[in-house]
Amino acid sequence: MIRKIPTGVFLLDGRKIIGKKDGRNLDLPLARKKTMSHGIFSSHNRNKDDDCLSLRCDAVAAHDMTYIGVLQTATACGISRFDIPFIMTDCHNSLCAMAGTFNEDDHIFSLSAARKFGGIKIPSHMAIVHQYMREAVAGCGKFILGADSHTRYGALGSLAIGEGAGEIVKQLLGGTYDISYPETVLVFLEGEVKPGVGPHDVVLSIIGEVFKDGFVKNRVLEFCGPGLHSLSMDFRNGIDTMTTEASSLSSIWQTDEKTESYLKIHGRRGDYKEIRPGNIAYYDRAVIVDLSEIEPVIAMPFHPSNVYRIDEFNENPSDILAFVENECNSQLEDSGVRLDLQSKLVGGRLKVDQGVIAGCAGGLFSNLSAAADILEKGNLDSCDFSLHVYPASQPIMKEIISDGIAGRLVSSGADLRSAFCGPCFGAGDIPGQMGFSIRHTTRNYANREGSRPAKGQIASVALMDTRSICATAINGGFLTSATRLKEVKYRRRRYFFDSSIYEMRGLNLFRKGDMNEKLIMGPNIRPIPSFEGLGKHLLLKVASFLPDPVTTTDELIPGGESTSYRSNLQKLADYALSTRDPGYVPLAKSIRKAGEEMSERGQSDELPELADVFAMFSEIMGNVAWKDISFGSVLVSRKPGDGSAREYAATCQRVLGGIADISMEYATKRYRSNLINWGILPFVSENWSEFLPGSYVFVPDVKSGLETGETEFRAFLFRDGKITEQWLSLEAVLPKEREILASGCLINFYKKQLEE
Repeated sequence: MIRKIPTGVFLLDGRKIIGKKDGRNLDLPLARKKTMSHGIFSSHNRNKDDDCLSLRCDAVAAHDMTYIGVLQTATACGISRFDIPFIMTDCHNSLCAMAGTFNEDDHIFSLSAARKFGGIKIPSHMAIVHQYMREAVAGCGKFILGADSHTRYGALGSLAIGEGAGEIVKQLLGGTYDISYPETVLVFLEGEVKPGVGPHDVVLSIIGEVFKDGFVKNRVLEFCGPGLHSLSMDFRNGIDTMTTEASSLSSIWQTDEKTESYLKIHGRRGDYKEIRPGNIAYYDRAVIVDLSEIEPVIAMPFHPSNVYRIDEFNENPSDILAFVENECNSQLEDSGVRLDLQSKLVGGRLKVDQGVIAGCAGGLFSNLSAAADILEKGNLDSCDFSLHVYPASQPIMKEIISDGIAGRLVSSGADLRSAFCGPCFGAGDIPGQMGFSIRHTTRNYANREGSRPAKGQIASVALMDTRSICATAINGGFLTSATRLKEVKYRRRRYFFDSSIYEMRGLNLFRKGDMNEKLIMGPNIRPIPSFEGLGKHLLLKVASFLPDPVTTTDELIPGGESTSYRSNLQKLADYALSTRDPGYVPLAKSIRKAGEEMSERGQSDELPELADVFAMFSEIMGNVAWKDISFGSVLVSRKPGDGSAREYAATCQRVLGGIADISMEYATKRYRSNLINWGILPFVSENWSEFLPGSYVFVPDVKSGLETGETEFRAFLFRDGKITEQWLSLEAVLPKEREILASGCLINFYKKQLEE
C-alpha cells in the first residue's frame, strides 16, 4: 500500500523510479536541479548560493490568531507600507465570545491596518484563510508564506510554508526567508482510489507511515506519478493541507489540465503553467503510494499518525481502545484526569457522540457533495449523535445551496454553519465529558477539541474522512467504513465560483494604502514590551522541565480563552504552559524580578541565592560584571514545538523573561524560527535531561560566539551544590539569525536597520 525508500532515487520521465546505485552513471548534481521545488526556489532566491536560500515571497497570509502579532511587530519595526500582498482573514476568533469586545476590536484593528498600509482583508465567516488563498491567490510557480501551520498550496503549483509572524514581518519589510536548501522526497502515486475512500484516508495513511520515524521531517514533498491524474483538485487540496502533520517543510504537486481548469473556474487562468519534474530528477527519499489499496482509516487520539483501518479497528475494538487509552493517559499523567475510551463500546462496537466536517481539509465542495450522496441513504435518527458541517468559504456555501447539497445535509439532520476554523482548535463543537468526536479536520491532539484536562474536563477527537463520518452518522453513530455502504451513487457535480462574494465584502487595497489613516486600537491592544540586546555572558535558571516525547505548541500556549489576548502579550503570557506546568508562569516571573533586583542593587530578595550563584560563576571566569550578563529563564524539554505555527509559544516565554530553550531536538523548523525571532537561543544538548528544575546555567562569551559563527558553546551547570561542564549546540543558525539573536529580537534588528 505505502512503501518507503530511505535512499536516493532518480525519477525518469515522471514515470520510472530507479535507485541511486542503478543511476550512478547519471549526472546527480544536475538531476538535483530538476525537481519541481528547485525551480521555484531558484526563481525566488535572492542569494547566488543555492545551498543557502534567501527567498522573497509572492504573497503572505495570516488569520486573526496570528495577524495581530504580525501587525504589532511590523508597526514596532516602523513599517510604512506592505511591500507584498498581505491577506488577513477573520476565520479563527470569529465567535467573539470569550472576552467581550476584544476579538472584534482585533478585527477592526486589522481593517484599519489594511487601509493604512495597503492590505487585503476578508471579514468573519467569509472564508477559511487557506480556502481563500486557493480561490484567489495561489498559482503555479508561486512562493507563499502563511502565519498558520497548514499553509499548503502545493496542489495548485505553489510552494507554501507555515511560519510564525516574525517571518511574515520580514517579507513585509522587504526582507527574505532564509533557510538551508531542504531535502526533497518523491511521493509517487499509483492506481485509483475506490469509491468511499477520501483524501483524509489517503493522507492519514501516509502520515501513519512517515511521521513516527521522521521520514519526511523538514523536507519538501513532491507529488507526481500516474495516480495523481485520477484525483480531483479538491481531493489533492485535501491531501496537501495535511502534509503539515507529517512534519514536512512544504509540498508541491505536478500540475495538469485539472489544475488549469480549477484556476480557470476561479477566474485566474493566467496563474496556470505546467509544473513537472525534469526528465531526470533526483530525490533524497521516496514514498510510493498505491491509491487502489488505501482503505478508510481512523486516526485515534492524540495524534494524526495514530492510524488504524476502520475495518481492522471494528474487528478488535476493545483491545485497540485499551491500548490507545493507556497511551493517552500517559500524556495526561500530570492533569489528574483519565480518559475512558472503553466506555464508548456499546454491544462490542464503538459508539461515537459527534461528527464534524470543517476547515481547510474537510469543508471542501467535493467532500460536501459526497456527504450529501451518502446521506441520501439515511438520516441521523436520534439526538445521541450530532453532525456539524462548515463549508470552507461563502462561495462554497452558495454553490452547495444552488446545487441542492445544503438541502440534503440539513434534511438528513446535519446542521450547516459558516466558514470558521473553531472545530480545528477547540473553539466550537466541544464534546461533553468523556465525549468522542470524529472529525474531518486537521488535528486531534490532547485538549485540541476544547476540553481542559487541568480543570477536570476531558474529551477526545479522532480524525476520519467525510465519507466514513457520514456512513457512521446514518448507522446510529456506530463506527462505519464508507466502503461498507452499498449502492451509493457518488455524483460528479460541476462547481461554479462566484467572485462577487469577495468583491462585495472583501477589501483589497494592495498598493493603495493611505498613511493618513489612523490605526484603531481597542483597550486590549497593548504595545509589545521592549527587550534588551544579548549580553556578553548568559546566566539562566531552569523554569520548567518537560520530559514528554513531544511538547506541542498547544501545550506551550493553549488555545481557548487565551485567544482573546493575542494583542495583549503581558496578559497572554499568563496562560503559558497552563495545561502542562501551572508552576511555570509564577517561577518565570520570579526569575525575571530577581534579575531586575540584581541590576538595581546587586542582590535579590526574590531569589536570595542568585548573588552567590553569580559570584561563583564570576570567579570561574575572572570577575565578571553583572552589567555584562543577560539573566533570565530557560525552558528545558525533549522535543518542543510540534503542531501549529503559533509564534506565541515563543513570544510568551520571552515576555516572561525567557532567553533560551535547551532541548534534545526541535519538532519543527517554524518553532525554532519563532524562538530566534523573539531573541530566544534554541540550544540543543545530548544531556538535556540533566538541566533539571531549579538548576542554574552559565554560558560565557555567548555573544562573541554568536558573532564569530560558533556552533558549540561551553556551559557550566550548577545543580545540587555541584558544577559540571556541559556543551550546548546552536545547529544551523544562519548569519542573519545570529544578528537577530545578538540584537535581542527581530524588532530590535529591524529598528537598527531602519535607523541606519
